[in-house]
Amino acid sequence: MAEAEFPALRLRRLRRTAAMRDLVRETDLRPRHLIWPLFVVPGTGVRSPIASLAGQYHLSVDRLVVEARAAWDDGVRSFLVFGQPPDGDKDANGSAAWAAQGPVPSAVRALKAELPQAVVCTDVCLCAYTDHGHCGVLRAPGPTGAVAVDNDATLPLLARTAVVHAAAGADVVAPSDMMDGRVAAIRAALDGAGHRETAVLSYAAKFASALYGPFREAEGSAPQAGDRRGYQLDPANLRQALREVDQDLAEGADMVMVKPALACLDVLAAVRARTSSPVVAYNVSGEYAMVQAAARDGWADGTALALELLTAIRRAGADAIITYHAREAARALAERGV
Repeated sequence: MAEAEFPALRLRRLRRTAAMRDLVRETDLRPRHLIWPLFVVPGTGVRSPIASLAGQYHLSVDRLVVEARAAWDDGVRSFLVFGQPPDGDKDANGSAAWAAQGPVPSAVRALKAELPQAVVCTDVCLCAYTDHGHCGVLRAPGPTGAVAVDNDATLPLLARTAVVHAAAGADVVAPSDMMDGRVAAIRAALDGAGHRETAVLSYAAKFASALYGPFREAEGSAPQAGDRRGYQLDPANLRQALREVDQDLAEGADMVMVKPALACLDVLAAVRARTSSPVVAYNVSGEYAMVQAAARDGWADGTALALELLTAIRRAGADAIITYHAREAARALAERGV
């Protein structure tokens, strides 16, 4: 039977009241879907505002635990830890990344002691630890003088970093470097070190985006020369992103990520349709900063806009969202009784 036409069919009937809208809502957004990034730095008593990320802070381990507890009380259940080495500890190989007493492993141990039920994820990359700001070891310049990362020489360093994070208690390690073969290298290293239960969340579809600027300022991880287009995905390429996802899942990734989220909703939807594995989206620093700027200048209700955008990311297919809006969104959802 053909579908009824207006006036018999009035779709607004299902939008008439709040209860009716709740009844037929297709996509839900809840605090459990949110992962809050945390920036840990050396020292004690540090809670320093990040200029490029309003409302976010550089935190020493002791302060990070306090912030995470407050976020937990708001309803946030998962965290992603980024770190920076002590001043002067950057080198060509990023060796401070796998220091067992470094800020990230120390933060993981403290978080798991304070919030044992929390999901603690760690970013696995070298860019914040190298003196050149790239995500891996550099090759000697070729005849063109172009900066190039040595993919295969980088893999054991990433694997070593992941093992240190797992030994500290990380539930999930998340390689963000975009080196070929790093998921397999990390999985083998984790299993060989007895960390078979540690999950791998691969930044599988990570695009070379202009939306990372605030994060790079926060982490001090901008390349000193060249750029990352030689290893991060070209934003024009959807099919290549799907090949990256396929490869990382074949190598043993437990979850895959699409980054950035809002600029890649089509990619996110395509990845969701392609795999039954959990899919995570990163609502990145530039996306967050634009919302904050609009709210600051009175052009938008920042919280309402954040919730709308996070819902769109969920609707596109994300099981979980890494977002700087996590605490704000969790509080707003609690006020709505979600």
